[in-house]
Amino acid sequence: MADQLLFNPRTYDPAHFDPETRRLLRATVDWFEDRGKRRLIEDYRSRAWLADFLAFAAKEGLFATFLTPASAADGHQDKRWDTARIAALNEIFGFYGLDYWYAWQVTILGLGPVWQSDNETARARAAELLSQGEVFAFGLSEKAHGADIYSTDMLLEPDGDGGFRATGSKYYIGNGNAAGLVSVFGRRTDVEGPDGYVFFAADSRHPAYHLVKNVVDSSKYVSEFRLEDYPVAAEDVLHTGRAAFDAALNTVNVGKFNLCTASIGICEHAMYEAVTHAQNRILYGRPVTAFPHVRRELTDAYVRLVGMKLFSDRAVDYFRSAGPDDRRYLLFNPMTKMKVTTEGEKVIDLMWDVIAAKGFEKDTYFAQAATEIRGLPKLEGTVHVNLALILKFMGNHLLNPAEYAPVPTRRDAADDAFLFRQGPARGLGAIRFHDWRAAYDAFAHLPNVARLREQADALCEFITTAAPDEEQSRDLDLLLAVGQLFALVVHGQLILEQAGLTSLDEDVLDELFAVLVRDYSAHAVELHGKDSATADQQRWALSAVRRPVIDTDRSARVWQRVEALAGAYEMAP
Repeated sequence: MADQLLFNPRTYDPAHFDPETRRLLRATVDWFEDRGKRRLIEDYRSRAWLADFLAFAAKEGLFATFLTPASAADGHQDKRWDTARIAALNEIFGFYGLDYWYAWQVTILGLGPVWQSDNETARARAAELLSQGEVFAFGLSEKAHGADIYSTDMLLEPDGDGGFRATGSKYYIGNGNAAGLVSVFGRRTDVEGPDGYVFFAADSRHPAYHLVKNVVDSSKYVSEFRLEDYPVAAEDVLHTGRAAFDAALNTVNVGKFNLCTASIGICEHAMYEAVTHAQNRILYGRPVTAFPHVRRELTDAYVRLVGMKLFSDRAVDYFRSAGPDDRRYLLFNPMTKMKVTTEGEKVIDLMWDVIAAKGFEKDTYFAQAATEIRGLPKLEGTVHVNLALILKFMGNHLLNPAEYAPVPTRRDAADDAFLFRQGPARGLGAIRFHDWRAAYDAFAHLPNVARLREQADALCEFITTAAPDEEQSRDLDLLLAVGQLFALVVHGQLILEQAGLTSLDEDVLDELFAVLVRDYSAHAVELHGKDSATADQQRWALSAVRRPVIDTDRSARVWQRVEALAGAYEMAP
């Protein structure tokens, strides 16, 4: 029997979606399965451009249906921006190969400034390009400055006719070789400060657009391109001034959420391979899975993966229910980007310790999974950038809860219009949250949930009695250790909320929280060792260390679920 918690192409039936969404998701799975594992791996190894995949997506109207908001859909009833089904497609793409996901992901980023724009000409152009099967690109990063948009060297010189001439280069720009529309960030030469920012639409096929190279050795075309005296007409301008700055940050808010579900898909495919291999491998006369340390590593990998899925699924609900008076998604979003993707690295590492040399073999999916899983924590802002962002919410989240109506499970066929009218990208420290304790209280009967709750309460005590002083607040190394502790509390909260909504097996949940208790203790020890930690902070850190509650019968029952993954799925050859 297939594990209901993991994606399995053999049994996949997204019945909770509308008919056209179900058709497109299933058609995507079938396209990959028909292509077969041998071809999938060969395309990855040969770094082939994704022309066949993009032809399939164009024929089915996949990108156009999923990435055209209702406001630009011209009455097409199946077109909408629906985070729930976007997340489902992220998982499928990750399951079969991150190269496919990447072409889709940077199309999402490229569309962000367009769908936030009031420029109806550009919006109609983007909708038409999508319907033709074109991909898009997001021209923000630069070689010298990365994503430091304050320092852009893409310069726009007024041409005297209401338009501009743009000159400058961009770096790390996915789909820059083929994009029908590239959303490019720059600044005017005649206006100082934030009022001079401009977002404009460029075409990669224009003679003044010069493709320099692919900066990575991959099917992903992560381009460097240069504009030389590129004509920017008034109808190409998407945003000006502070609105251009906000469009950049709000686009990343929309796009970076996709990294978590791509990471989940990678881990799921790799897990089927790893467990099957370990179960069939005979060592010293016994299956590898007979060894206690192997069972522990694979069980830890499994429950971490389940936690990744639970957190991400619940975060979708907050994204879809967001509005001007409910911006809680701005915490849960960097959490999915930072915490879920780093959990993905741990999942792969645990399995790789078990399968060892098998993980390098060229005819496995695992070999590419082990490589590609590393990229996700480093895209759309590093782990450190997102941890620093998460810290802005810590005080209000832990100590200053507010009343909110319960957020339901959101799988309805609705357009998530607020994501393209998020408004100014500021005021994060003022955002309030519902009481995190309620989720923990609902599962207080599980010993390891209760134990992590003790550690969460201890963090509240730390903030009120031993918080970093003004000088320490400039020590990002110390603050990031605190951020890891806070992230675990939030991670546990949404996992518990989703567990309650889905009636998750409590053995799995308690086994997962045993892992999280160990993680919290490890981060507390790390904080204890920081150079600038005070004596009071060091004492607090050691007092927050807890041993998880061990239950061998519970662990054995969870292991049975893991063992059942052996042979449950293998991609068609």
